Amino acid sequence: QAQAGWLQHDFGHLSVFSKSRWNHWVHKFVIGHLKGAPASWWNHLHFQHHAKPNCFRKDPDVNMHPLFFALGKTLSVELGVQKKKFMPYNHQHKYFFIIGPPALVPLYFQWYIFYFAVQRKQWVDLAWMLSFYIRFFLTYFPFLGVKGTLGLHLLVRFIESNWFVWVTQMNHIPMHIDYDKNVDWFSTQLQATCNVHQSLFNDWFSGHLNFQIEHHLFPTMPRHNYWK
Repeated sequence: QAQAGWLQHDFGHLSVFSKSRWNHWVHKFVIGHLKGAPASWWNHLHFQHHAKPNCFRKDPDVNMHPLFFALGKTLSVELGVQKKKFMPYNHQHKYFFIIGPPALVPLYFQWYIFYFAVQRKQWVDLAWMLSFYIRFFLTYFPFLGVKGTLGLHLLVRFIESNWFVWVTQMNHIPMHIDYDKNVDWFSTQLQATCNVHQSLFNDWFSGHLNFQIEHHLFPTMPRHNYWK
């Protein structure tokens, strides 16, 4: 599931085939049938992220502030001035591992993707999603029963969620997070991204998103060329 996530990311950025429509078609299959999520939902969120990375209220990936976490120096100071005490932010480095990585995919994404598809009447995406769940249950129900199949699905999503959050946050969260200052596009991308050491394992584990700077500057470039 994690590797299928990096694969759909490639198709979503039109970086595999030379023709855009081929990328769109295969993207719907990979994220819909192999992962059970709508392509339209991914496009809606991820394109906002690339347009304004780490911009508060414009990048969906930093929307966890200030409900769970105080992100960035500017926003953290702002919270301190407002004296908001509903979360123990001074301990967020401890409870991040409990709330963030384990819960995002199995708890939040799991219901929101269906809500998104139905609300926006993305019936083709919904059909692809349902094909994933039908295939999953037909595959494992004869061996594990209802409870076992549901448990397996939850376990897979739990592991995938930890994997996904670690990769997507390690190359953005350490960087500048603030309100949109209307800085030029190039500078905005560099302020919000950092790379992670290259190795065969890191390349595989992160879907080459350890080259996050190159990815944000050239989002349609095939991932195997980032190192160049």
